[in-house]
Amino acid sequence: MSASTSAPAPGCLPVLGRDVRAPLVTGGDAEYAALDYAASAPALQRVWDDVAAYAPYYGSVHRGAGYLSQLSTELFESSRATVAGFLGCRPDDQVVFTRSTTDSLNLLAAALPPGTEVYVFETEHHAALLPWQHGGSAAGRVTVLPAPGSPGQAVAALDSALAARVGDGPALVCVTGASNVTGELWPVRELTAAAHRHGARLVLDAAQLAPHHPVDVADLGVDWVAFSGHKLYAPFGAGVLAGRADWLRAAPPYLAGGGASRRVLRAAGGGVDVEWQTTAARHEAGSPNVIGAYAIASACRALTEAGFDALVAREQTLVARVLAGLAELPGVRVLSLFGADAARVGVVSFVVDGWSSPHLAAALSAEHGIGVRDGLFCAHPLVRALLGDAGGSAESAACGGAAGDGERPLNAVRVSFGAGTPDEHVDRFLAALGSLVRDGARWPYRTVDGRCVPAAGAEPVAA
Repeated sequence: MSASTSAPAPGCLPVLGRDVRAPLVTGGDAEYAALDYAASAPALQRVWDDVAAYAPYYGSVHRGAGYLSQLSTELFESSRATVAGFLGCRPDDQVVFTRSTTDSLNLLAAALPPGTEVYVFETEHHAALLPWQHGGSAAGRVTVLPAPGSPGQAVAALDSALAARVGDGPALVCVTGASNVTGELWPVRELTAAAHRHGARLVLDAAQLAPHHPVDVADLGVDWVAFSGHKLYAPFGAGVLAGRADWLRAAPPYLAGGGASRRVLRAAGGGVDVEWQTTAARHEAGSPNVIGAYAIASACRALTEAGFDALVAREQTLVARVLAGLAELPGVRVLSLFGADAARVGVVSFVVDGWSSPHLAAALSAEHGIGVRDGLFCAHPLVRALLGDAGGSAESAACGGAAGDGERPLNAVRVSFGAGTPDEHVDRFLAALGSLVRDGARWPYRTVDGRCVPAAGAEPVAA
């Protein structure tokens, strides 16, 4: 493991790990091309520098009179204000710091008024698909809508489902802003309008949207937004749930403990009486992740200062380059819900005839130093709907993905990129993929602990 620092390629934001060298199974090494941004984006150098500068001043938040505690408390709360500004929050909205998008949506699920009807498309990431059916949720009936074939179909399906509601109890729609599988942009504004037309609220899963496009809560009209720091060029371990305060104030604390409580008194008959906070602190019990919150705020500032218009424009040139390159290769099928002309962020998933996706991803890494993702991307119903019966029809047996009895392996390869991706990494990916598709892998592979890996002690495959 080695790394060095150098200036980023023109047009890129500086990120950590830009010059990490990856060993190649065929000998030597190569500059690692990180093309798995949809899972976790590398941290911006600016974010890391800000965190390092703060580290000597680390102190307990909201619990100390000393200088470091006061400084950390101010930093934590100013980070909340920075995130609110980045998201275009309304004056009465709350910004709650969580651990991740998954944590944010589970928090909201626990805060729903009892019996809330929830509507969600089967195309969602599991973080948005599953919390409403979990034991910790207060949701009532959960309606899972089928994968739409176009943005218009998505709006029509939601409108129809909400129109069929019986009664006027609380309802919530959960929808992604950009698919973590196809990268396609969803019609958030139109879906929000449909929800509000029928008295429902909407929470936006912006995990894949916020790193690529501006998200304005007030302008879109969404009721809540959730995202993760580690996809927004900040380190792991922090996320955000931002939006309307009323349901959050009315719900029991997500976690019970210090910070969430305003006053605790011994009850006359034994036990304790608790007065809970009504601010965001109500759902932030325990010592908060100050560094995580500050890192997210730093990333928000860095993206804002870089200018989203410029970032989006450059990313779209990379998207076009990837799609054009994939179209030139035989047997490559790009996955899409909304069609070839759909707008998307820098996320593209595909399958290749004659290849299992785990085998292809392993060869890209081991032979070319290129990191992509393979599998079902924590969106199993969506990937299965996109692949259908064709998903494993022509796959090689080498390193096939796990499947149930009587099932063929269904999985895909995902390449994803963003503000820290240099042009040459995209070019290397397309060249390496072309070489593998046309000439095959140069090394034998086998499955170990469920993963496709280069066979130890093997010899290169004869040309």
